[in-house]
Amino acid sequence: MPSPLYDIPVDRIDGSKVSLGDYAGRVLLVVNVASKCGLTPQYDGLEALYAKYKNDGLTVIGFPANNFAGQEPGTNEEIQDFCRSTYGVDFPMFAKISVKGEDRHPLYDALAGDEDISWNFEKFLIGRDGKVAARFAPKTVPEDPAVVAAIEAELAKT
Repeated sequence: MPSPLYDIPVDRIDGSKVSLGDYAGRVLLVVNVASKCGLTPQYDGLEALYAKYKNDGLTVIGFPANNFAGQEPGTNEEIQDFCRSTYGVDFPMFAKISVKGEDRHPLYDALAGDEDISWNFEKFLIGRDGKVAARFAPKTVPEDPAVVAAIEAELAKT
């Protein structure tokens, strides 16, 4: 049975409309990102994970959000330019969304359920089956051994 996550419509940062169904069968690391946060240097680690594991089936997916202290104030175009020029981000980036509050995007309703997103750079690992396999706190860096081990374990599943 396909995961309900795959039916949720999302917009790429360039405005094109897609769904996570485009990534069905891949392992996803979904991260709410921000350009003006103390954790912003995590873009380097996220890009390194993507570069290392993308051919094995991992896709890192960034969702800019301005929910925490106004740390993602830019337009989608400004965010994309910043990510590419400052951190060389090549993983898929999506349009800015809300990850908490009354206007929380349905994707984050599905990922977090009744729990709140605590800050920028919270990470959800989605298995090939489309289900949340792990959740990592914002301060847990992408290269943390627990993150890497969880990604490798999901990639090993067929």
